[in-house]
Amino acid sequence: MRKLLLLLLVVTALAGAAAWWFRAPLMAAWRSAYRDMEIVVRAAPQPDPEKYAVLAAELQRWRKDLAARHRAARGDEARAAVERDARVLLEQVLPEMMRCWLGTPWDFNGTAAKPGGGAIACGYYVATVLMDAGFQVDRYRLAQQPSENILRSFLTKESCTLSVGKNYETFAAELAAAEPGIHLVGLDTHVAFIVTGADGGFRFIHASGSKPWCVVDESPSEAVVLQRSNWRMLGNLTADPSVIRRWLRGEKIIVRGT
Repeated sequence: MRKLLLLLLVVTALAGAAAWWFRAPLMAAWRSAYRDMEIVVRAAPQPDPEKYAVLAAELQRWRKDLAARHRAARGDEARAAVERDARVLLEQVLPEMMRCWLGTPWDFNGTAAKPGGGAIACGYYVATVLMDAGFQVDRYRLAQQPSENILRSFLTKESCTLSVGKNYETFAAELAAAEPGIHLVGLDTHVAFIVTGADGGFRFIHASGSKPWCVVDESPSEAVVLQRSNWRMLGNLTADPSVIRRWLRGEKIIVRGT
């Protein structure tokens, strides 16, 4: 017993000596890890309601200017040129508006009206961004619809593609090769934005009901919610001329299912 006790004391002493000997490098490692952690925390996206308000106001100003040009255009070719300009504008500004919401908490019943103004559900996120971008739609009615009705409020059945049980790698490859645009995507129990044309891939931007339970901007490999869904309905808003014309003219969007 005495030998065992002596052995334990020796081991303890050696461990203490070793800890002291390596104290400096251990502290340096800890400081480095802590500094990296601080960087991660500080770099976490924060909602930006001020930028969002500026973008929405500027987009409205540009919409009115483009609408005036569209009315004054003579002939289909001239009107189509204005519609192309409108599409480019929406494809540049809409993703920036979406990202102003990053970090806003998700809640199944969330109805926040601006970034960081409370929690928001996936349907309300999509509906609010579209309304604030100038689409004349009742965000409450739109947000409360199944994802198929949300898509079909803007797009015809022929403009949407539905895949059921498709392998995610195949789906992602097809989407990465799709023409640039702002897509709406309906999933099993979710609705979101997909932005194509970003460096030959796509971004999945949504109010996530899965970890980290907030609005996120995800790459194809990060998009777990998209990967796990068996049912995927997709429609390219900005590639549809009728959607662009309704936006330009400020026409009311009739919410399907109400």
